[in-house]
Amino acid sequence: MSVCIQTSTDLAGKKILLGITGGIAAYKCAELVRLLKKSGADVLVGMTDAATRFVTPLTFQALSGHPVAVDAWNPDQGNGMHHIDLTRTADLMVVAPASADFLAKIAQGRADDLLSTLVLARDCPLAVAPAMNRQMWSNPATQRNVAQLRADGISIWGPASGAQACGETGEGRMQEACELLEQIIAALTPKVLAGQRMVMTVGPTFEPLDPVRGITNRSSGQMGYAMARAFGQAGAEVTLVSGPVNLATPLGVRRIDVESAAEMRQAVMREIGNATVFVGVAAVADYRPVNVAEHKLKKTESESAQRGRTIELTTNPDILAEVAALPAAPFCVGFAAESQHLDEYAEAKRRRKKLPLMIGNLVADGLGTTDNQVTLYDDAGRHPLPLLHKADLAKRLVEELAKRLNAAA
Repeated sequence: MSVCIQTSTDLAGKKILLGITGGIAAYKCAELVRLLKKSGADVLVGMTDAATRFVTPLTFQALSGHPVAVDAWNPDQGNGMHHIDLTRTADLMVVAPASADFLAKIAQGRADDLLSTLVLARDCPLAVAPAMNRQMWSNPATQRNVAQLRADGISIWGPASGAQACGETGEGRMQEACELLEQIIAALTPKVLAGQRMVMTVGPTFEPLDPVRGITNRSSGQMGYAMARAFGQAGAEVTLVSGPVNLATPLGVRRIDVESAAEMRQAVMREIGNATVFVGVAAVADYRPVNVAEHKLKKTESESAQRGRTIELTTNPDILAEVAALPAAPFCVGFAAESQHLDEYAEAKRRRKKLPLMIGNLVADGLGTTDNQVTLYDDAGRHPLPLLHKADLAKRLVEELAKRLNAAA
């Protein structure tokens, strides 16, 4: 099940025209409209006659706050130009679900109902989310139509693979509402990081003592995943080297799962060759046990008498410093989470590792929570940012990073 990461600013000021065609997946659009509204968008809905057999227009009117466009011959439309007026103020038109029949219509340029006429007369980008039986999707005629739509500059979102309403399993399911929301946000986000190839480390590391226990920390990975999402939406090609977290991979982001600091370093050094930016958000353990027990450690009599056990530790590799010291190093961004003296420790770490940008925060302001407050440190000094939801902060960091990358170019 998809989990939405939302703030009310994701689509603030944007107008989405949602077209719904006849298919059982039409029920998912009720949730999609709700999510779009929650993200700040103004949503207008148009439906084919077949779509109204699955979900009533009244449902979408209640959710969107606007009358639903169904009839091309609507007498209430004063100028009789409903098929033109609806798209003129829209930032994006999305057809979901897009049936096989409707894909054929728009591939051929037909306009025999209100929705297909809206597509032909639109003055905004168009995306379609196909939904149909697996055999209908794989039919050569449908694939020819999809190829034509792509050639015409229309975005094809999905379909997904899985169980279908007909009882069969395969490709043809409409993407879930959360996935479509992510596609819409990405489509409307300025591509200020286009052309950047980013490698990021995110989350905690886990340094095993034995097959059961280990040394780790309380990092949730939320900030790093929010940043990866925002970087991807802004046009960057993102590879995420992730420690153990319980978070969904952001849309369009490539993820490599690791556990220990050594595994994280190995993955980073394998991927860093073509990177233009490296962002070290991960809370990498500074130390790891020298010896890892093959079997679960058992409490001895002396330990039971509270004499304790001594564990010898050794230093883990400093991944960020190693990347920053490469002969052709990418633009390196570090993170410093401190419990005190943030300015002193974060700036000292930046200078020691020779980083162009360090992002610092007090652990009380962000570790394991949904909000965060950070300060940026660079050669020009310190730049505090306000307390923000991590998704909003990630978007602000996109702006800050893009500004510095442009200056360094």
